[in-house]
Amino acid sequence: MALFERDNDIYRDRDALREDYQPEQLVGRDEELRTYQAALQPVINGEQPNNVFLYGKTGVGKTAATKYLLSHLREDAAQYDDIDLSVTFLNCDGLTSSYQIATRLVNSLRSEANQISTTGYPLASVYEMLWEELDDRAGTVLVVLDEIDHVNDDSILYQLPRARANGNLDVAKIGLIGISNDFSFRDDLSPKVKSSLCEQEIHFPAYNAENLRAILEQRAEVAFHDGVLSEEVIPLCAAYGAKDAGDARQSIDLLMKAGDLARDEDTDTIEEDHVRRGRRALERGRIKEGINGLTEHGHLVLYALLTLDLEDETPIRSRDVRPRYTRFAELANRDPLVPRRMRDHLSELAMLGIVSVTERNEGRRGGTYREYALDMDVELILSAMADTVELVGVHDSIDPYVEGGDEPTTLEDFGDV
Repeated sequence: MALFERDNDIYRDRDALREDYQPEQLVGRDEELRTYQAALQPVINGEQPNNVFLYGKTGVGKTAATKYLLSHLREDAAQYDDIDLSVTFLNCDGLTSSYQIATRLVNSLRSEANQISTTGYPLASVYEMLWEELDDRAGTVLVVLDEIDHVNDDSILYQLPRARANGNLDVAKIGLIGISNDFSFRDDLSPKVKSSLCEQEIHFPAYNAENLRAILEQRAEVAFHDGVLSEEVIPLCAAYGAKDAGDARQSIDLLMKAGDLARDEDTDTIEEDHVRRGRRALERGRIKEGINGLTEHGHLVLYALLTLDLEDETPIRSRDVRPRYTRFAELANRDPLVPRRMRDHLSELAMLGIVSVTERNEGRRGGTYREYALDMDVELILSAMADTVELVGVHDSIDPYVEGGDEPTTLEDFGDV
């Protein structure tokens, strides 16, 4: 008997639930797609492309909409003899500088035998190589920079949109599409970059439960055999996804996890219990992975927000998180970060789905600001922060959740925080 045998009782095509699957139609994003399509229309007209900036939380369809529309744009542009369109797509996760992005773009436009080193050149020289490659490519070139909020300087975001205006390109028509998961990223851009990059802005709001249900039904029709899903499975996955910041990816992952549990247990159908157990497993893994990837100061910021949340002080502004974070940094014998860098860690926690963010507008006098609150189970967070708790000490607010908490570091040890 074979050790491995095919098991197709649950899934018809499990790959339809994977992140790289591209559905024939995008559901739940009609308005955004119309706006996005209008922004890309100049390409078909043979005109200079718009620069487009997309923003919204993770899993709300920004990248999926981009790939969907650009795929159709390439097909439709091929019908016109006077349009020569090429698209360069670069994910900036792991890239922190304009230099790194520029070298990657140069290499994406060159042959394998003509690649340049990613270090050792002056930035101005790399830009010269980039302009040369773009002009050699000629036609219309769309450059997509996904997750551009990872980049710490905005030189490339100024240079690319203004390359023709600054006389760096003679032939190629270049358009930049920037995609950001961080709402605050745009606010930190210099005015000259905003005026160029944000020529056309499209905000992707969180999906609601109805949107998520439609997305899941579309995927499930391809992924599962008829009659496998009990009637409560998709509504429950959609409800959890709506609660988890409207993240379609998390809803789809949950549906796949429930299917995997049912298959592993050799059952004929996927039930509500599979969804609930799948959610607990995914949440544990996501929190642990996200928190483990934080820097030490990211852990300190999260610990500060956690204790404030347990004291019913949230939602809370970053300026009010700072005293507690500063005290924790001192207890850990670390120099506190400046306020802006501390806010960057709060934004990162929001992108990970560990923290929720609420925009407040107090009008002309109070201005616009953000409030933060914990958005995950306390015990799950603490289980991934044992080293930080040991480094700083057990704050009174987490005493009930900590084993051996009858001998905590007292509140006096933390000072007036």
